[in-house]
Amino acid sequence: MAHLAPTSPPRARRARLQADLTLLLVAAIWGSAFAAQRVAALTMGAYLFNGLRFLLGALVLSPWALRSPGRAQHLKLGDIPGIAVAGLLLFGGISFQQVGLRYTTASNAGFITGLYVVIIPLILALHRPGSQASKPGIPRPAVWVAAGLAATGLFLLSTGGRLRLAEGDALELACAVLWAFHVIWIGRLVQRVDALHVALGQDLVCGLLSLGVHARLLGLGLAFEGGALPGSPEAWWAVAYTGVFSIAIGYTLQAVGQRVAPPADAAIILSLEAVFAAFFGWMLLGEHLSAVQLAGCGLMLAGMLLAQRGR
Repeated sequence: MAHLAPTSPPRARRARLQADLTLLLVAAIWGSAFAAQRVAALTMGAYLFNGLRFLLGALVLSPWALRSPGRAQHLKLGDIPGIAVAGLLLFGGISFQQVGLRYTTASNAGFITGLYVVIIPLILALHRPGSQASKPGIPRPAVWVAAGLAATGLFLLSTGGRLRLAEGDALELACAVLWAFHVIWIGRLVQRVDALHVALGQDLVCGLLSLGVHARLLGLGLAFEGGALPGSPEAWWAVAYTGVFSIAIGYTLQAVGQRVAPPADAAIILSLEAVFAAFFGWMLLGEHLSAVQLAGCGLMLAGMLLAQRGR
């Protein structure tokens, strides 16, 4: 999959830089929203929370996606299955992540979910083995090293060097695998489908599926999902903040950035979500980082910089 035309190298470099900065902004948005997700995990059902915030994100996006009469005509019937697959992958990954947050620590969840940074290069290499230099989309050797640095840094930042396995960790690992496939799928889908249509469609699919599963769990009498809408202002702020910023803005900018950035490179940049989560925790909540965690931040930044070399 070719992400950039070989013509006009200066223009290509500018496009790459813009894409990387866009994905860096996405990582910052997602990192800032992690505290809100944690609050929601403790105050309302995972599927209800995901359903409300993804449908809110779709509602916010819809005026832009459909703002001109001609824009909707650009969406072809053959594009709908690809968008539906993106929504299914997103639904699976975000469901495993949010449910897992009930049964594991935030540090374990952050590290294990972030393992998609090494899962993506592995998937790409297994899917198209052979000479990396001759096959677009296959990670370069430097990306493997960068992914390793990012994963090591993520481990140090999230766990402080001490990973204690918990009941929900298997759910977070399933989330990492599905998120890896989602990043790869989005990178290919946005080459032929408008990024706003992709974002709006996957948000609708994920939101409707989440509310459907929520209703089904209630019908089975599984009270842990929670039948009533939350009454606390904190829970509604979590829905509003993540719906507008994480979903309407974040997932849309992810699709825009991945029109240019290859999936493996995008994963390394997006993994900086953990660094931004730590930063906002320090700035807003007074949380402190140990020397080991600061070293982890440095390794992740080094991985991102290495991934940009040799392009």
